[in-house]
Amino acid sequence: MLVIEYDNQKSYRYGPHTPVELLPLPSAVTVGSYDGVHRGHRRIIARMVAVAQSLNLRSVVVTFEPHPRSVLGGEVSAPLGLLTTLDEKIDLLVGQCVDLLVLVRFTPDFALRSSDDFIRNVLVGLLGAQSIIIGYDHAFGRDRSGSSQTLESLGCELGFAVEVVQEVLMDNQHFSSTRIRKLLEAGMVEEANAFLGSPYMITGVVVDGEKRGREIGFPTVNLTLSDKNKLLPRSGVYFARTQLNGVSYRALMNIGVRPTFFSEGQTSIEAHILGYSGNLYGSIIRFSLIRYIRAEKKFGNLDELKLQIEKDKKTVELYC
Repeated sequence: MLVIEYDNQKSYRYGPHTPVELLPLPSAVTVGSYDGVHRGHRRIIARMVAVAQSLNLRSVVVTFEPHPRSVLGGEVSAPLGLLTTLDEKIDLLVGQCVDLLVLVRFTPDFALRSSDDFIRNVLVGLLGAQSIIIGYDHAFGRDRSGSSQTLESLGCELGFAVEVVQEVLMDNQHFSSTRIRKLLEAGMVEEANAFLGSPYMITGVVVDGEKRGREIGFPTVNLTLSDKNKLLPRSGVYFARTQLNGVSYRALMNIGVRPTFFSEGQTSIEAHILGYSGNLYGSIIRFSLIRYIRAEKKFGNLDELKLQIEKDKKTVELYC
């Protein structure tokens, strides 16, 4: 999958530096924030890819960076609660067999563009859209004025087809990024993963920590999130998985304030990787959350904490 960044100066980049010429080749296109790339999103993308293949078109996903809410929401004091960082989103989209991903740099100026302008000059003029596939509730452009009706009207004028993918239900339940966020905030990781279609990811840089886990025989990696707006699920202990040098490892991940050591503190992320020993400082590691094990708890002393971690480890070792 080729990834190109588009901004208001019409610059195009593949990777950080190499310029790439973006040609308006005949394309099937879908547009959206696609935060989480959940199963509802994947149905839209899969339909777009199928249309592209059947008509011998290029398949294109257009998404926005940063998330429009970070620009349109004004001053934001709390993290946005993103389900995917940009790198996570790109990796998930690679698995959807898309030819081209276009990252639109979402700025206050870009937000002022009308839906008519966006369709004419970006989707058709820049990308060569001959078929545009959107979800049933999609809206875009200034004040979200662009709808399926807008697309269909311009499609007749500009010569592209429009297809609306209807709502996806799972067990008669509605798919939405908002619903998934609420499940994660409640610690319901397995339910959230079912809606996502893959395990929820946490990606971060390994930083120096207090090394208290090492003192009790359970060394941990301490993570700083790669994106401060990433949603952290409910505080507690989780069964997670990670890959290091192509090898899959189980892990115990703790998300919270570590009340045994601190009465008040900032939320931290640390993980004990079962069966791994080595220096990972400075590495970027991605964990997939599989299951919520227990709530965070304050222990009377380190021995009590060690006993509990040993129980947690045995619990994780039972999982495949």
